[in-house]
Amino acid sequence: MNSTRSTKTTSDAVAILARITGNEPSIKALIEAERGNLQVATEIFTLRTAAKLSQAQLAEKIGTTQSVISRLEDADYNGHSLAMLQRIASVLNKRVEIRFVSEKAPRAKKPVAA
Repeated sequence: MNSTRSTKTTSDAVAILARITGNEPSIKALIEAERGNLQVATEIFTLRTAAKLSQAQLAEKIGTTQSVISRLEDADYNGHSLAMLQRIASVLNKRVEIRFVSEKAPRAKKPVAA
């Protein structure tokens, strides 16, 4: 006898987490915080490696230690400060941009009938 799946198969990690956690606000907040930490860590790593700098070289340029850069590039680290991000951005000829976006995905606009 064939069994049918009641849910659609996906490899989208966010969708899988939503399915597991349901609509629990505290869990959603934790997931969003972790997503932000991952995003910041990944961006620092990407910018540093694109500039062909080691962690130690970047640290020297901003006046800190290699271990601080290592922590900043760790997705589990949650102590990112705006001042430190601005120091990193400055030596990499970038600027920090902060945006507040809607939690809900925007609806597709319906075409206007002529």
